[in-house]
Amino acid sequence: MDGMNLFESLFRWGHVVAGVLWIGHLWFFNFVNSNFVPTMDGETKKKVVPELMPRALWAFRWGAAWTWITGLVLLGLVYYNTGLHFKDPTVKTWGTGGIAVLVALLFFAVYDPLAKAIAKTEVHFWLGLAVATAAVLFFSRFGGFGFRGTAIHLGTMFGTLMAANVWMRIWPAQQKIITATKNGEKPDPALAGMAGLRSKHNTYMSVPLVFTMLAQHATWAASYEWTLPVVVLLGWGFTYWMYKKAATVKGF
Repeated sequence: MDGMNLFESLFRWGHVVAGVLWIGHLWFFNFVNSNFVPTMDGETKKKVVPELMPRALWAFRWGAAWTWITGLVLLGLVYYNTGLHFKDPTVKTWGTGGIAVLVALLFFAVYDPLAKAIAKTEVHFWLGLAVATAAVLFFSRFGGFGFRGTAIHLGTMFGTLMAANVWMRIWPAQQKIITATKNGEKPDPALAGMAGLRSKHNTYMSVPLVFTMLAQHATWAASYEWTLPVVVLLGWGFTYWMYKKAATVKGF
C-alpha cells in the first residue's frame, strides 16, 4: 500500500467533509436564517437565538478551522512536495512562487482594513472581482504557476480570508450579539452590520472557492487564462441571485 497516497486520500476526505460542514452552515445563515430571524418577535428571539446560534456557530467555526488546516496539509502533500503547482515542474521558481504563497496566506492584512472602508457600499463585489483577477495574473505570471497552481492558490486566498473572517470577526461579534439578545437588549447595530457583511463576503467567495477545490479535474479550463476570473464572476452572479431568490421564499 502506498502510504503517502493513503495519507493524502484521508486528508482530502477530511477536507471535503469539513468544507461541507462549513459552507453548508454559511449558506444556511445567509439564505435561510437571515430571512427567518426578522419574522420573530422579541420574546421568541430571546428563546430561539441563544439556543440555536451557539450550536450552529460551533459547527460553523470548527468546520472553517478544519477545512483550512486540512487544506494547508494537502497543499504541502500534493503541490509543494512535488512542485506540481509550477507551470514547468522542471523549473521550480521557489523564490517568486514563495512570494505568491505568502500573498495567498497573508492577504487578510490588506482585505480587513479595505472591508472596513467599504462597509456601507456594494463596491465589495466589483472590487473583489478585480482583486481575484489580479491574483490570478500574479500567481500565474509572477509566481510561475500553471493553471492548477493558480487555481489552488486563488482558492487558498479565498479560504484564508473566509476562515479569518469567521474566527476574527464573525464569531467574536456573534458572541456579543447572542448575549445581548438573550438579555432582551438590542444588539449593537454596527457590530451586527459588520458580522453580516463579513458573512456576506464569505458567501460570495464560497462559490468560486468550491470550483478551485475541484479545478484539478477541469482539464478544459487549463487552456484559457481567463477561466478563473470568469468563474469568480459566474459564482458571484449565482450568489447574488440566491440572495434575491431566498428573500422571496415564505413560510406557511
